[in-house]
This record gives sequence, structure tokens and C-alpha cells, in this order.
Amino acid sequence: MSFARALWLPATLAVLFGLGGCAGLPPAPGVPRAAPFEVLGRVLVSYDGRAFTANVRWLHASDSDEIWLMTPTGQALAHVREDGEGAVLTGADQTQYRAARVEALTRRALGWELPMTRLQYWVRGTPAPASPADAPAEVGERDEAGRIRQLTQDGWRIRYEHYPPARNAGLPWRLQLAGATQSMRLVIDTWRGGDGSPAQAVAAPVTR
Repeated sequence: MSFARALWLPATLAVLFGLGGCAGLPPAPGVPRAAPFEVLGRVLVSYDGRAFTANVRWLHASDSDEIWLMTPTGQALAHVREDGEGAVLTGADQTQYRAARVEALTRRALGWELPMTRLQYWVRGTPAPASPADAPAEVGERDEAGRIRQLTQDGWRIRYEHYPPARNAGLPWRLQLAGATQSMRLVIDTWRGGDGSPAQAVAAPVTR
């Protein structure tokens, strides 16, 4: 899959930014925030018979999230920020689109959902805390070190395809998410924080 396929994004955003209003969006779920971290890597999404791929930087702070989607040469495709005031997506031409939260924003602006509210936990190899109204997460198999290999939560199935050696922090390097209408592979090249550790540069090639 070529990263060149990501180049359709600015044109798509330019059309969708013209949609008016954000009425009827669901409120943000009451999931507590995970500890701050930063990851650098790549994301590959398959949805509605199409594919999207880009480099990604995700900065998860105590009170906000920021995600940059970029071409391999560093050209910005989109910047997403979510904080207590809602979510904003800024395109390459600086046009902005707003929604109550990232999940609704990315569904409308990108055509696929970024489940960031719970992904802040899934990316660390653990289920997200569930509210009393949520179905509990189903944890499947674990490896010999007790790390989760597969879990199901909130309509998503998450499979952890690669962990570092047990002597390291144990944060996953590659995970596959499957929802009702899309699949997503996240490959992490660098972890900063997450467990209080310094940056960890890793080699985790994408395989098809």
C-alpha cells in the first residue's frame, strides 16, 4: 500500500468542511484520561472499499489530545485536537471543522472513525475503563508474559500483533483494530512516556 493514497485527504476535507453545524452529536463518554504519552508511527485504515495511510504523531496530554496526519515527507494532511471545549480538525489549507468529540468528527470529515477516547488505553495494551452502562471488555488470549494478545470492547476487536522483549516496558508496537465497518492498523516507531520511561525507538515494519 502506497503512502501516496493519503494525498486525497485535503480535497475530501475541503468538501466536507462545507457541511453546516454539529447538532445531534452524542456527548463525550465519561472515560477517565490515561497518563500522558507521545507516539510516532504510521496508521493504515481500510473502510468502505477504500484505504488511507499516513504517518502519525499523537500527543496525549493530561487535558487534551493532538494528532498530526502527515505524508512521508512531513507534509501536513490534517491536525486534530480535542480538549474540554470539543474537537477541531484543521486541514492543510487551515480550514477548520468542529464536532463534540473526535469519534464523530473523524467519521464525518475523514469517512472513518478514530476511537481516540478508548484508544488512549488500547494503545497501551489494556482495556479502557468502562462506565456502568457499558458492556465489560472481553479479554482473550495472553502471551507468556501475561500481556493481552486480543480484547473486544465497545464494538471493536483489538489484536496486539507485536510487543517488545519482556525486559523492556511492554508497550505494544503494532496493533490491529477491527470495527463494524472498518479496520485500522497502528504501527508505533517511537514511544515517549506512557509508563514514565524515556523514549523507545523501535523497528516495527508494516506487513500485509
